[in-house]
Amino acid sequence: GKCSAFNLQPNSSWPYGTEEPPLLSPSAYTALAVLMGLVSAAGILLNLLVVVVSVKHRQQRQPLSYALVNLAVCDLGCAAFGGVPTTVANAMGYFSMGRLGCVLEGFAVAFFGIASLCTVAVIAVERYMVVCRPMGAVKFQTRHAVGGVVLSWLWSFLWNTPPLFGWGSFQLEGVKTSCAPDWFSRNSGNMSYIAIYFLLCFALPFSVILLSYCQLLRTLRQVSMGGSTNRVELQVARMVALMVLAFLVAWLPYAALALTVMLDPSLYISPQIATVPVFLAKSSTMFNPIIYIFMNRQFRDCTVLTLLCGWNPWASAQDSIAGDKTVYTQSNTRKQSYQGLEGEGLC
Repeated sequence: GKCSAFNLQPNSSWPYGTEEPPLLSPSAYTALAVLMGLVSAAGILLNLLVVVVSVKHRQQRQPLSYALVNLAVCDLGCAAFGGVPTTVANAMGYFSMGRLGCVLEGFAVAFFGIASLCTVAVIAVERYMVVCRPMGAVKFQTRHAVGGVVLSWLWSFLWNTPPLFGWGSFQLEGVKTSCAPDWFSRNSGNMSYIAIYFLLCFALPFSVILLSYCQLLRTLRQVSMGGSTNRVELQVARMVALMVLAFLVAWLPYAALALTVMLDPSLYISPQIATVPVFLAKSSTMFNPIIYIFMNRQFRDCTVLTLLCGWNPWASAQDSIAGDKTVYTQSNTRKQSYQGLEGEGLC
């Protein structure tokens, strides 16, 4: 029935917590459980390590680090409250937590997921300001990072709570082992919510990320054409390309599926096909800490010190290349850009 506080009325005829004819074979559900279990475990461990290292080592508390740690917290929440229940549901072959469990899981995944997307947008803007406008009037400082983090959480909370009170809903998706905003319902209330949700929580952060990183790549190419290309330039270019590629691979299929369903309600998408974008999006919890943080040499050194109780077996090798980031001396502006890229968290 309908609860007075939350919209718990299901739109589907499937009784939650009971088995319906399976959409996949038992072995396929088991394979999905193993895959999601590995991704969730990696996401929890890696992001927890990011948080611990950042708190323990004061030199990591740069302005950008606030956004990076917030990204780790978001991904940790997605892995714990989304990946783990999905793993259990796939192991059982059906969603067993009932309608309330579906609403809570759907809200948690959407809440942490959109906060993560918004945090990536904050990081994209920071990269644009540091590299493309290093001498601009506005400098990216701690207050900007903290403001971006707070805005990410508030924005996500604002647009993910309406389904709890009747505008929109959370429903089972894919092979019916996880929950998300209902992209398929055709009633006017749900369609209005989904349209606004897609524009403000997917299209807007995507646009900010793509515009910022395209400008960043253009700036790096111009610098490369203007002079000799050193190791730092090449490493930054590869890093940015990898970040954009991984982000698009993880999230763009899910956003494309949602947009396709919105634009063409008559189009049939099999549950098996619809599950692929869901798993790709949830895999971003594992990719983000590797790409955004662990490919940073300074943070990697701090991680080694934390895991090995203060001993870094590669310390001498790192010291021998410590002066690499100051090789470029053709202009103060250019040198400041690369020092910002390497010292603050991306290379």
